[in-house]
Amino acid sequence: MESVTLTLLSLMGTWGFPSLAGAVTAACGLYIILMMALMCVIIYSRQRKKAYILFSVAAIFIMTYEAMNLYSASGGKMLLHGIVWKNTLEAFAFMLINAAVFQLYRKLKRAETWTLLLLGALLILPVLAWTFSLLPAWISAAKLVDFTLFYRVLVLILSMVFITPRIGQPRKFTVGLLLYLLWLGCLWLGSDIPVEEGAENTVLWMSFLPLLYYTTLFIILFERIVELLQRIYRSSITDGLTGLYNRKYFSGRLRRYMEQGIRVSVIFCDIDNFKKLNDTQGHARADEVLKQVAQIMEDELDEIGLTGRYGGEELVAMVVDRRAKVEQVAERIRKRVAEESIVTISVGHSTVKNEMDPDELVKQADQAMYISKTTGKNKVTAYKATEVKKSRTAKAQ
Repeated sequence: MESVTLTLLSLMGTWGFPSLAGAVTAACGLYIILMMALMCVIIYSRQRKKAYILFSVAAIFIMTYEAMNLYSASGGKMLLHGIVWKNTLEAFAFMLINAAVFQLYRKLKRAETWTLLLLGALLILPVLAWTFSLLPAWISAAKLVDFTLFYRVLVLILSMVFITPRIGQPRKFTVGLLLYLLWLGCLWLGSDIPVEEGAENTVLWMSFLPLLYYTTLFIILFERIVELLQRIYRSSITDGLTGLYNRKYFSGRLRRYMEQGIRVSVIFCDIDNFKKLNDTQGHARADEVLKQVAQIMEDELDEIGLTGRYGGEELVAMVVDRRAKVEQVAERIRKRVAEESIVTISVGHSTVKNEMDPDELVKQADQAMYISKTTGKNKVTAYKATEVKKSRTAKAQ
């Protein structure tokens, strides 16, 4: 028993940090992990994703581990069971963190879930058996600590092979794993570091490796959350089929431009004979054509305005660049649609005048489009009040 105690004290001296370095890195680690946990809790309340639960649980284990490090750095003496469980917690948290990173990008399948459970059992069961004196006497606490070290190496290799190719930030994840591997290597070789003048700098350098690893994890989590939030926001302001802005967002942007006194022109497009296309070639083909027309409009409005889907086969655009001539832009759209797709479009456009509200501007462009539709289709018409009156009169007669 005495030899086991001496061995563990030696391990603590090797693995433990100088009091100042240990206190600083443990405190910084606690802070970073706490921020990750709070971020996951907040995001989970808005977006129910299981990865955030795994991150939060892993964060609790890591914070417990770092709190124990902080206790040791402050001069506290840990019992053998505390040392074993401290390393077990860190190993278990490392496994959960890697699983959480994977689940940020992909759902865990049944086989992957069982693999995770088996890895957890492989770590916890031997430690539990040792805690209740169910293992042979020759399995000491020091051997269990070594076991947790090898366990982390196993998880690291599995993560490198199976997780890295399947996530969206493979380089950052790989850097994090390499930092962690470097730290594990330092722990394994730590007993060879002589306790003499100048050796403390090496140990101090070792102590910051986990901190760098936590920072990498924080960056991965933060960037993924930002990416998901951007995707959610994008889906809330765009049409799911065409990718153009939806009617609500388009109208809001149009209103803001007009309130700022910007000279805005609106182009209103309607696909000719779209119902017939739906009936004869099916909805799937009609959707393809709609997306093709939308893409042409996006190409032509790039850097001079924006496009939107107003409803059904009606697509709209606003031109905000003063150098662009709305009639030329509208004509290019009409011409490209006729040449590059199996349909044609009727187009109308109108430009803002004094004391005009956004709805009126869109209505004028719609009325101009209607004239194109009723006078032969596949043409561009500029809004003119006199022509609209003639069209209404002809329709009434």
